[in-house]
Amino acid sequence: MPVTRRKALVAGLSLFSVGVIGYVTYTVAKFPPDTTPEGAYMRVAANLAKGDARTCFHYLEDSAQHAAYSIRDYRKKASERISQAYPEPERTRLLDAYRAHATAEDGADVWVDLATKRGFVTRLRKDLSGLAKVEIVGERATVETARGTRYGFRRRENGMWGLTLFTADLVAESERAARDWDIVERAAKDYERGR
Repeated sequence: MPVTRRKALVAGLSLFSVGVIGYVTYTVAKFPPDTTPEGAYMRVAANLAKGDARTCFHYLEDSAQHAAYSIRDYRKKASERISQAYPEPERTRLLDAYRAHATAEDGADVWVDLATKRGFVTRLRKDLSGLAKVEIVGERATVETARGTRYGFRRRENGMWGLTLFTADLVAESERAARDWDIVERAAKDYERGR
């Protein structure tokens, strides 16, 4: 490679590197840290604006995240038991119903599925706007948007703040998955005894 071409390539790569470093610095610097309610809210808004609901999972409170993982675990256990013991056509029907959550890589995948199917993302996008004010009382905070909508946050174990809006829905779904698991297990034992 000629020296002038090599110099141009090095200069281009250097300019590209400076641009990437500058962009990352700008992106990180423009948001308050996610250890503040403002920072967590702004990251939820920014990720939804980009169409990235999966990253928003990191800004849900701990109880919501644990519930999403529990849903996955119960659906996976139930699917394995159904595969072993259930007769057709019940086996196929239930495996199809549980597949999205049973095969999820992690809780974030469960969150994305539920957020899409139940309209959580649409609900958030509808009123995410600029911050008007933030009230912090102990481990809880309320972020009020410029449109007057209030979002609750709770300080997570890792110091970040997590959105509480969907916790009740996720916990209820987790409890339902646990009840379904019990029913699946009892029915599987009945099917096995009947063979």
